[in-house]
Amino acid sequence: MADENNNTEAKSSGSGKGLIIVLIALVVILLVAVVGGGYFLYSQGILSGNNQATTQEVVKEESSDKGASFKADINDLVLNLTDSRGKEKLMKLSFSIKSTEPTIAAIVENYKAEIIDVVISQISARGSEELLTVGGKNLLKDELMQDINNVINEVTASNTEVARNNVNAILFTTFVIK
Repeated sequence: MADENNNTEAKSSGSGKGLIIVLIALVVILLVAVVGGGYFLYSQGILSGNNQATTQEVVKEESSDKGASFKADINDLVLNLTDSRGKEKLMKLSFSIKSTEPTIAAIVENYKAEIIDVVISQISARGSEELLTVGGKNLLKDELMQDINNVINEVTASNTEVARNNVNAILFTTFVIK
């Protein structure tokens, strides 16, 4: 019986040492993983706070690839609309014209009447239900951009310094239908 107790004690003390070795190995592996992950995040700029600078550099590079962007505003147009039942509604519209042309503001100011005429024609061709949808607004933006490019191309045809089709986007700043 004494031999059996000694064998049991020997087995239990041997398995305890193995368990401690396994736990120490796991702790060391975990520490190496945490330190390695921290170094990776730091080297990527996530932990160092440089991610904003990196983002700004990417934005600057993208904007330099596309060229400079200039804006001109058309503000507070009040337009008449009709719905599908023939009921009249009013629309207040303001938008910005985004262009690669540095003199776009002067061009828009000089030829504002022609641009507003194009806007009135486009709005009059649509019902209020169409303009209240996202797709209707996007279609209006695309067609306004095309028509405004045509107007600018026409009025600046004799000026070779002004690029053709320089309007890149129309950005609605006020779009209210009542």
